[in-house]
Amino acid sequence: MLKQLIYRLGSEPKLSLKRFLRGLALFVLAVVFIALGYYSHYCLQVIGLVILAIALFFAAWGYLGIFANRFSQVLERNNSRPEEDPDLWK
Repeated sequence: MLKQLIYRLGSEPKLSLKRFLRGLALFVLAVVFIALGYYSHYCLQVIGLVILAIALFFAAWGYLGIFANRFSQVLERNNSRPEEDPDLWK
């Protein structure tokens, strides 16, 4: 079941990269709003915090997809190896 989830999450690496980059861009926007709110009205900081939560969600979702894609490649490589004889004394 876990292997199927990994394969499903990592099935579209380009989409995962887009999600991660969108989250990163939203993170930068959130930092700008938080910094502007420090020097002006506090409502900008609240808006920045809301954007930050959304940015962290998208970045984590994208990174999870990227990681799952890499991990599924490792799993495939291990499954395609021929079975080696563990007996070293033959």
